[in-house]
This record gives sequence, structure tokens and C-alpha cells, in this order.
Amino acid sequence: MPGLVPMWSVVTVLLVTVLLANLPFLNDRIFLVGPLRSPKSIGWRLIELLTFAGLTAVLGRVLEGYLGQVSPLRWEFVAVWLCVVATLAFPGFVWRYLRRH
Repeated sequence: MPGLVPMWSVVTVLLVTVLLANLPFLNDRIFLVGPLRSPKSIGWRLIELLTFAGLTAVLGRVLEGYLGQVSPLRWEFVAVWLCVVATLAFPGFVWRYLRRH
């Protein structure tokens, strides 16, 4: 089944991205294992979000290399990828900052 291999890689990258994009807003530890910050500042959350976005991009590149030829990385891809990560992080942001406590 040649069409099934790219499908699992896309689903894997999307699921990992959704999980890692929301983790900075669902957790008060720095990078999940660091010291507990109560309340953690938005700066730390953004640093974590950008770091996790980079990790998922690396995962995507590794899977792309495993499946075939790696396409060139241009600034348009980076801009779209950051917008996708910001969109996928929206539920965690809403849960952390916009819901009534």
C-alpha cells in the first residue's frame, strides 16, 4: 500500500503539533520538566511554543527524508508553519487566558 505510508506521517506530524502547541498553556513547568512557575509568564509560554514548533518541524523534515526527497526550505514555508502552529495553539490559549476561573 504505497499511499498509506505518507498518510501516517502526515497524521503523526499533525497530532504531535497539536499536542506540543497546547502544552505550554496547559502546564506551569518550564519545558515540562523544569521548575514550577506559578503563574508562568507569557514570555516563557511563547519561548516554549516556538521551541516546540521547531521540534515538530524537525520531525516533519526527518519523516520527509525517510519517505523520499526533501524539498527546499524557504521563508514562505516557515511563515505558514508558524501560522499553523499559532492556530493549533489557540485552544490552549483560550483555556489558559480567556475562560472564567
